[in-house]
Amino acid sequence: MLMIRLARFGAKKKPVYRVVVIEKERARDGRNLEVVGQYNPVAHPAKVDLVHDRIAHWIKMGAKPSATVARLLRDHPAGEPAA
Repeated sequence: MLMIRLARFGAKKKPVYRVVVIEKERARDGRNLEVVGQYNPVAHPAKVDLVHDRIAHWIKMGAKPSATVARLLRDHPAGEPAA
């Protein structure tokens, strides 16, 4: 089963997350199929960059977003300009 979830990158105590499409059984930072966004919770305000058309494509293909990614999608809709 495919999942759209976060993969952690960045330095210690300064996380940056990539929003990735990955097999559910793989490790958090394992090999992914595609990077479809980025989330930086340390920035003020938090910075979210999502590729909504690719996310929609993967959801049509059967990928399920994690709870956190679903929240990011809800809080940052496709038509809204990036902050």
